[in-house]
Amino acid sequence: MSIQILNCASMSPWWPRWQVGGVCLLVDTDQGPVLVDTGLGLHDHEAPSNLVRFFRMDLGIHYAPEETAIRQVAARGLQPDDIHHIVLTHLHFDHAGGLPDFPWAKVHLHRKEFEALLHPKKWIERFAYDRKDFKHQPDWVLYEHATEKWFDFEAIPLPFSPRMYLIPLFGHTSGHCGVAVEDSTGWLLNCSDALPTNAQFDLTPDWLNRMAIGPYVPRLKAFAADHPEVRLLAGHAWRADFK
Repeated sequence: MSIQILNCASMSPWWPRWQVGGVCLLVDTDQGPVLVDTGLGLHDHEAPSNLVRFFRMDLGIHYAPEETAIRQVAARGLQPDDIHHIVLTHLHFDHAGGLPDFPWAKVHLHRKEFEALLHPKKWIERFAYDRKDFKHQPDWVLYEHATEKWFDFEAIPLPFSPRMYLIPLFGHTSGHCGVAVEDSTGWLLNCSDALPTNAQFDLTPDWLNRMAIGPYVPRLKAFAADHPEVRLLAGHAWRADFK
């Protein structure tokens, strides 16, 4: 089984001056290729909402429709309708914007994140999600209860082989999760926006981490030290690392 790491959202923010991409995974499974996050969608490049226009300026989002998941899937010789399942870490537009490009796919998500979309309680959640990403009414598959352990983390098993888990890492959003994936070499944990870029734990100060991405950086840092055999990814990596 293979895991391909895709850049589906290149950004050059004004501050900090990072050159980063949006991490998505394309995982071979017993149910066909599964996407973990989608990055930006075609509509984000060709007909962006006001929300995306704002963040395009603030984050320096590139016009790059060739980076969308649907274009990259096709470039790898797959048909878009080969993608029957998408697993989402959370619903921010730079992670879920490609959903409308795969309207037939089942979308696997934590229930808390879905409820935050429907009934936002935090002030930031009132404008954090781009409604255009969900206008096609995705076929949601919702999860809530952690029934297993993945190392020392609570884990929600996903219905695929190789083994995949949703790992609740709430904080950046109400239902934000990491996704752990097993392949022939071991485990990869996509921490998404629970980590600073490239999983570099000391790149940003603790106060900024707590405010922007939640409380899990210290725990993930300790986990990485205890388990060097597990590869950790952040949701945004240096663009040079995708090559």
